[in-house]
Amino acid sequence: MKIYSAPLQGFTEAVWRNVHSAVFGGIDGYFTPFLRYEHGEIRSKDIRDIERNNNSVENLVPQIIASTPDEMHPLLELIANEGYTCADINMGCSFALQVRKKHGAGLLPHPDMVAALMEETRRWPGFTFSVKMRLGWESKDEWRALLPILNDTLLSHITMHPRLGIEQYKKAADIDAFSEFFAACKHPVIYNGDITSLADIQRIETLFPELGGVMIGRGLLANPALGIEYSRGCELATEEMCRLIRTMHDEMLRLLTPRLQGNTQFLTKMKPYWEYLLPTLPKRLRKPILKATTTEKYQSAVANALNGDW
Repeated sequence: MKIYSAPLQGFTEAVWRNVHSAVFGGIDGYFTPFLRYEHGEIRSKDIRDIERNNNSVENLVPQIIASTPDEMHPLLELIANEGYTCADINMGCSFALQVRKKHGAGLLPHPDMVAALMEETRRWPGFTFSVKMRLGWESKDEWRALLPILNDTLLSHITMHPRLGIEQYKKAADIDAFSEFFAACKHPVIYNGDITSLADIQRIETLFPELGGVMIGRGLLANPALGIEYSRGCELATEEMCRLIRTMHDEMLRLLTPRLQGNTQFLTKMKPYWEYLLPTLPKRLRKPILKATTTEKYQSAVANALNGDW
């Protein structure tokens, strides 16, 4: 079964993807955080994130978020100009700022808008499209009105996160609803949601042996080794895990430090990773990282946490 890295705004950008692939690997494809077209332009930060000379991973899929073909078109033009021939359409983002614009999960109650986006894909021959979505925005049956549209569109796969948009990441993923969607979908389906361990991957594989793969987001931030643990069939020992995380962390620092000015930018960028990373790390070791007020204090706390003596 294939293992994919999910897009997460502010986390899985080019530096993280490149370093994760080089140090850990085990991932069959990486998806970029979504590109957006707002106020008549695409953010330069987003453009840099997909530029070929900033990316070294072999299988990279740019993701876009849009509510209309007019928003979608310039995003696809940018992607095509960068030499990509694939794009993933975000119909799952549950952040209120995007949902209010009928982006992401905000599209799910609107089959007519989804149909217009799918019609736009037909104007891009030679391009491969996929969709990442949820069951619905406020009803777990909303997908039923969308699936005939999606089934009638040429897609490489659909990634389903079996929660509602209004739930964000609350409540457990709805495996029964996912099973219904999986049975009705004509495209290969990738499962996404609540995968935080090797056992979780194996459980989903056992439940759905014909699945196209699993896509992991927050779980891969917590345990960057999930891909290689799956390929090996066993979990990494704490010592090896800490060694690899230290290697990844140091390389990310080397690449990011020239771009980050002062303690504030540095800490704002790096500390959020530790909200997820190594969930079994004792609180006494995590707290100094999250409370660090200078680069030096942060690096000292990280070194202490990754000595593996816990």
